[in-house]
Amino acid sequence: MRQIILDTETTGLEPSEGHRIIEIGCVELISRRPSNNRYQQYLNPEREIDQGAIEVHGITNEQLAGKPKFADIAQSLLDFIEGAELIIHNAPFDLGFLNSELSRMAKANGGKAVRIEDVSTVVDTLKLARGLHPGQKNDLDSLCKRYNVDNSHRTLHGALLDAEILADVYLAMTGGQAALFEDTHSHLKSATTSHVAATSDIRRLDPKRPKLPVIAPSVEELAAHADWLDELDMKSGGKCVWKKLELTS
Repeated sequence: MRQIILDTETTGLEPSEGHRIIEIGCVELISRRPSNNRYQQYLNPEREIDQGAIEVHGITNEQLAGKPKFADIAQSLLDFIEGAELIIHNAPFDLGFLNSELSRMAKANGGKAVRIEDVSTVVDTLKLARGLHPGQKNDLDSLCKRYNVDNSHRTLHGALLDAEILADVYLAMTGGQAALFEDTHSHLKSATTSHVAATSDIRRLDPKRPKLPVIAPSVEELAAHADWLDELDMKSGGKCVWKKLELTS
């Protein structure tokens, strides 16, 4: 299975206001393992970058003056992602910009616009994270902290850097307890790194040890627990497993 982790940096927040893509970064996964195949392109947006955006990614107008335009690299990007499953954090944002660029290019050439969804399927990791962690922060930095992914080298946003970090987060988020045995920072390591299980001695408990006391919850605690399950069930769209278990017990 071929998957592409994709991210973009832009001149601003809204393609409907004429904002453009200035960097595209992609990381390839083959059968859930990072390959050495990367795609990165800086682009001349043919407009000024908002100061607020520069403060986020640090890319300036001067740096992009001699870079290619989106139309110059569009086919190479489509060839790279074609047939793959795209993994994007907050996919509507990046898809909105990419499809806007493709539409602008088609209008200039008098042709029919291609959409990213026409060449690839898309998984939104923000939507996935909200389903797994309802009511919690699910931005990339929060997910890095939750899944113990090192992002200390990320002082500014960057499309390729963020794609590499998202690759680690996605694999940890969808791989159960794989992180106990695998290197979760695979973009910094060789793909051939061996995975060695822990071999520490097993410490067995004394079968004659005293039984642990069981403290029953109070009425107030049970009510608070029920309220919390109701809130989780609502935020997860009726997918609270604990609530389902209580209803069947």
